[in-house]
Amino acid sequence: MSRHSVFIALAAAAISTSALVVPAVLTPAAAQAGLNIVIATPPPAPVYEVIPAPRAGYVWAPGYYRWEGGRHIWTTGRWMPERVGYRWVPDRWDHGANGWYHVAGRWDRNGNGIPDRYEHRADNRPWGDRDHDGIPNAYDNHPYNPYRR
Repeated sequence: MSRHSVFIALAAAAISTSALVVPAVLTPAAAQAGLNIVIATPPPAPVYEVIPAPRAGYVWAPGYYRWEGGRHIWTTGRWMPERVGYRWVPDRWDHGANGWYHVAGRWDRNGNGIPDRYEHRADNRPWGDRDHDGIPNAYDNHPYNPYRR
């Protein structure tokens, strides 16, 4: 095989590989990938913010600490456009087995605390709510009765 044909084969492989990889990287699923860092330092006490007067069509998202440059940085509260039928669950810091981690704020459709993307998976688990009556399955004596309130 000549040098020219080896070069053409390598160029074709490079072009076809990028044609396959680039669309996979630019999909919506790849855009939702996140990075969560666990740290040993708990966040400081929240900064007191005066909540402004309500604005029609907007929801107040309270401030929170973010981890940046090896320390906690306060992010002030902000107005966000309202999503009808949803409520805003604010950012928070939770303490896990290995340290503190940030839980990003999100919109919740039914207010049960389960992120909507996991809703269908959680219905049949102990922390889910199979009959959607507001009582977790683990504590529900009648988990299959959607009419019991």
